[in-house]
Amino acid sequence: MSRIGKKPIPIPAGVKVSVSGRTVSVEGPQGKLSWTHRPEVAVELDEAAKEIRVTRKDDERLCRALHGLTRSLIANMLEGCAKGYEKHLEVYGVGYGVQAQGNKLTLNCGLSHPVVFAIPAGLTVTVTAPQARGETEPARFNIKGADKQAVGELAARVRKTRPPEPYKGKGVRYAGERIIRKVGKAFAGTGS
Repeated sequence: MSRIGKKPIPIPAGVKVSVSGRTVSVEGPQGKLSWTHRPEVAVELDEAAKEIRVTRKDDERLCRALHGLTRSLIANMLEGCAKGYEKHLEVYGVGYGVQAQGNKLTLNCGLSHPVVFAIPAGLTVTVTAPQARGETEPARFNIKGADKQAVGELAARVRKTRPPEPYKGKGVRYAGERIIRKVGKAFAGTGS
């Protein structure tokens, strides 16, 4: 039996859950999400105990794999609708910057052109304006939303545009990410 799959999922206060057929719908203060699970697992809503249980039909390999996955995805939906998910990113480099206007995120990161990302529905991007931005002060921005997968995917796509390089550390990185730095070329001391 899956250790994760057999744990009941408690429903947080202020979150409404409905299960109709194979579709699980969650609505909370941070947003609204719905997801259709696979037929190999069953999702039961217990209104009295305020929890959700996930069971599987048999012990086939696929059913065992989907058991814990389904439970985790539903738990992420509940947490996302209750609290939301957030990724903090930083852009290091002279002349590098980021702007969010409407549903577009524009990234200037040393390429010949600015890179524009469409912000998916349900996500918000906020750019933190630094007080006095010097060479060492990065441009910071946050990606927020109820859908954990959408938040992580947009953050990964933005970071992939210019991953941090190991010599000067320029590029886009997650806040708190540790970059292993390399020493540049050392010139020979005295040559004749």
